[in-house]
Amino acid sequence: MRITRVELRTIALPLVAPFQTSLGTEYDKQALLVHVVTDDTYGWGECVASPEPVYSSEYLAGARDVITSFLLPALFAAPDVRAVDVARLLGHISGHRMAKAALEMAVLDAELRQSGVSLARHLGGVVDRVPSGVSVGIMDSLPELLDAVGGYLDQGYVRVKLKIEPGWDVDVVDAVRERFGDIALQVDANAAYTLADAHQLAKLDRYDLLLVEQPLAADDLRQHAELAHRLRTPICLDESVTSARSAADAISIGACRIINIKAGRVGGYLEAARIHDLARANGVAVWCGGMVETGLGRAANIALASLPGFSLPGDVSGSDRFFDEDITAPIRLRDGYVDVPTAAGTGAAPLDEVLERRTVGRHVVARPPGAPSREVSRR
Repeated sequence: MRITRVELRTIALPLVAPFQTSLGTEYDKQALLVHVVTDDTYGWGECVASPEPVYSSEYLAGARDVITSFLLPALFAAPDVRAVDVARLLGHISGHRMAKAALEMAVLDAELRQSGVSLARHLGGVVDRVPSGVSVGIMDSLPELLDAVGGYLDQGYVRVKLKIEPGWDVDVVDAVRERFGDIALQVDANAAYTLADAHQLAKLDRYDLLLVEQPLAADDLRQHAELAHRLRTPICLDESVTSARSAADAISIGACRIINIKAGRVGGYLEAARIHDLARANGVAVWCGGMVETGLGRAANIALASLPGFSLPGDVSGSDRFFDEDITAPIRLRDGYVDVPTAAGTGAAPLDEVLERRTVGRHVVARPPGAPSREVSRR
């Protein structure tokens, strides 16, 4: 495919409730949407970078700048671009995996739309629906948290993930187990602990959790391996796994028994599928994490979660978990599951009227025939 122009849209969607983690509190969702137009088709991608560099070093404005200034010129320079080529064409730019993933997603969506193939089929999905879990942030009080968990269970979510941090961990898990019994339950620390907290984290073993996610710093693979010897609860890595190579390193030293795969974090859905294949070959469970995506990213995540190695429920909740109004047709939870999209591409596209109303920035870059890429409009 020959890319003729790319439109970057920044949108803002109010959240139905503030989402608080150990990294901060989000009151609305700001997202960067990537619209790739070729001679024959188009595709949509979503960049999952946050407005501030708290989850990773990437952030929204930086992603927009690196796409415009460095990544798009590399794609425009190629006479023909396929999704499988994107990582190679952008490989000379260090890092910026979330920005690269957004471009690859848009190119892949365009390619699959043109061929009439769904993303799930292209990646090797084997089911037509996937179980849906929900992530519950840190709240002001235990009663508030228990009410929230109860509400999500009433909606049908089959797994609950609790955000934890020092001072908000064992007592919280104990209260949830006491109130709700033997539900599928896991915790996510977002790297809030150190190995010195091993004794405290070991207290979680009594609660039969599915996993404890990313307890230590992202670059502490060896200390995760040491912690794994001290806990019965399986350790799941999130921020530590940024590629198939880092996943292989983590598996080889016993730093995890489970991996949370987020396509944006690892550079795209094709790399995410490679991590899935690697983990499955080594007996490591995987599940699909979320980054408060709009319906664009959520539909693609659901397609990814349909692969056979995704044996644990992922953070693929319905649209109403976060938004009263999504940028796409809403994704619905049915009996604890969400349907895998079957339409060509990711199976989702923005609704024109909603897109226009929620757009807070628009930036179009085009490549005239025979000339380098150049910016043609900005507002």
